[in-house]
Amino acid sequence: MSKIIDGKAVAEKVLAECLEDIQELKNAGVTPGLAVVLVGEDPASKVYVGSKVRKCAELGLHSRKIELPVDASQEDVLAVVNELNDDPLIHGILVQSPPPPQIDEDAIVRAIDPAKDVDGFHPVNVAKLTLEDASGFVPCTPAGCMRLLKEAGVETSGAEAVVIGRSMIVGKPMALLLMSKQGNATVTVAHSRTKELAEVCRRADIIVAAIGMPEFVTADMVKEGAAVIDVGINRVDDSSAKRGYRLVGDVAYDEVAPKCSAITPVPGGVGPMTIAMLISNTIKAAQQSMA
Repeated sequence: MSKIIDGKAVAEKVLAECLEDIQELKNAGVTPGLAVVLVGEDPASKVYVGSKVRKCAELGLHSRKIELPVDASQEDVLAVVNELNDDPLIHGILVQSPPPPQIDEDAIVRAIDPAKDVDGFHPVNVAKLTLEDASGFVPCTPAGCMRLLKEAGVETSGAEAVVIGRSMIVGKPMALLLMSKQGNATVTVAHSRTKELAEVCRRADIIVAAIGMPEFVTADMVKEGAAVIDVGINRVDDSSAKRGYRLVGDVAYDEVAPKCSAITPVPGGVGPMTIAMLISNTIKAAQQSMA
């Protein structure tokens, strides 16, 4: 019987810890501040931004939501980032991805003060992650995945882990975390061009699926007793569903779950952890600003 890893419950635990840190900071005269910048009208991005701002309000954080039109220029976005870099009330800056095509996202990330880069994508924070420098910010989704593994009692030390996906958002930082002294796993990073991918996955004690393809990981790719973390969230047309679609992960959950020692559902697995770790990073930024 597989153990279903409840991301909502773990996220609430993380946020309860955050509340204690927030109160300590407020007692010292500092209210953690998060600014979220949204460029354009992407519906999913608007939902994500709204949920982040609401969570800040619930926890008593200072937050700013800055919305720019879909035709905003690179200079417009950079001007906002520079203003936020200089704002002492803002400790964390997040520019919602993806921006419209005229925006050079890499240049925007590089413009954010690394000390306020709570997404963990600035080259300085990527280097700190690689060097295992604890002062850096770890990208929220991989950090959340590591916390889920810990809370589920999955032993990473000495385990063979396969990360499917090599993005800078999830795949690469996830691999670095698993192979770090925190994880002590032996890690293979696989992707769509990996030869004999199913065979590679069948060796794994831990699979992290972050390839962005609905129900890509099937039962024949997973060995008995493996732990599976499903990062994907994909819309699949379904005429029988109320909205005309359903949300599925990168793992074919119904057929894979019976083989697993532990598995995250979609939704309700990794998703809630991303916002929780964003709040945690913002608090860390506020704490470090006082040093």
